[in-house]
Amino acid sequence: MKSKGLSLILIVGAVALFLLYSSAYIIDETEQVVVTQFGRVVGEPKVEPGINFKVPFIQSANYFPKNIQEWDGDPGQIPTLEKTYIWVDTFARWKIVDPVKFFQTVSNMISALGRLDDIIDPAVRNLITSNSLIEAVRKSNRELDIFDEAGIEEAKKDHEALYTIEKGRQEITSEIMKQAQPKLAQFGIELIDVKIKRINYKEEVRESVYGRMIAERKQIAEKFRSEGSGEARRIKGDKERDLKEITSGAYKIAQEIKGKADARATTIYAQAYGVDPDFYSFTKTLEIYDTALGEKSSVVFSTNSEFLKYLKSYSDK
Repeated sequence: MKSKGLSLILIVGAVALFLLYSSAYIIDETEQVVVTQFGRVVGEPKVEPGINFKVPFIQSANYFPKNIQEWDGDPGQIPTLEKTYIWVDTFARWKIVDPVKFFQTVSNMISALGRLDDIIDPAVRNLITSNSLIEAVRKSNRELDIFDEAGIEEAKKDHEALYTIEKGRQEITSEIMKQAQPKLAQFGIELIDVKIKRINYKEEVRESVYGRMIAERKQIAEKFRSEGSGEARRIKGDKERDLKEITSGAYKIAQEIKGKADARATTIYAQAYGVDPDFYSFTKTLEIYDTALGEKSSVVFSTNSEFLKYLKSYSDK
């Protein structure tokens, strides 16, 4: 009897533990639970972390994420307002704010992502086709640095005329959210943010765009080269002018110094030879003899020649 009673107690305890285990469910910080009974929602959703209980075998706990989720759209070709086809790649962040409505409408994450595709993609297409390409690319009319560096005023004016934006990329993404959010609210989904991840041209027009970019850069480079050549010529001209000024100034100073030196030497010579003019005449005549008459020179002069007066005087003595 005792053994049967003990066995019964163990069986009852095991069944109780099993029922307790089946009725308990744990919610962590990133989850929220909707309890259903035969497919119908029972009570309020459980959003706080901890241990909760349900009726075993009859009620079910349906888990949904509470944290922010990601949506990554498929890149696709979309025409802009000027009929330019571009590849647009977008992404979004969303979360479940009403788990009961979410369960009743889409019931699972895969269906929810499909709904996001059906709602966000058309909104992106509508906004891209309603605006020009520059509106989706830029978010402000900030002046580009390349024109300041290149100094190309005409190119700068053309750029301002063609690429002045009215909305910009940020406002376009805001309008995408305004279009998509009301449609997602009926599924218990809140759209937190939508961004354009990448915009690119179609393959067939990409080469022409690159060619135009290269031509613009070559124009800027040619502008730099022409300005550099002009500056080089200006520097070279200034150098030659300065060199001539320095040379002429130095020549003038040298001639002045030389003139003063010659004048000083002449004064000294005059003072020296003025003491004895005959001696000066004699020495100068001897220098002329040495220069004019060589060893093999033959000269015929009259005996009254003034040139040979000193030789004549010497021979008379």
